[in-house]
Amino acid sequence: MQKTFVMIKPDGVKKNIIGEVIKRFEAKGLKVIGLKLLQLSKEKAEELYSIHRERPFFESLVNFVTSGPVVVMVLTGDDVVRIVRETMGATNPKEADPGTIRADFAEEIEENIVHGSDSEESASREIPIFFSQNELC
Repeated sequence: MQKTFVMIKPDGVKKNIIGEVIKRFEAKGLKVIGLKLLQLSKEKAEELYSIHRERPFFESLVNFVTSGPVVVMVLTGDDVVRIVRETMGATNPKEADPGTIRADFAEEIEENIVHGSDSEESASREIPIFFSQNELC
């Protein structure tokens, strides 16, 4: 069974759509095996987005994800990374397919409701930032 990391960003928490986001993943047959509501520290945000450190948007991304509470979770299921990415939609909500989380709830690329690991390798790096093995059901 494959695992992946998902984060509902501050805009998703502020819009009060935590349950809706989780419901969409569960409707696709995915199972939540870890879940936390927390305020990201700058250090955790920088670690999560370390692959973007040299990009011009890195600082604004870190500032945004630390601006309010987030929900971090681990999902499991067959082909979970692909299913999560399809359910989230394109990073730019204007390019996201209708019915995806970002098309339905996001208005701009910087505040696009959710983050999801883009590969099994990324998930293997991102999950331990927030969850120890014994925290996963």
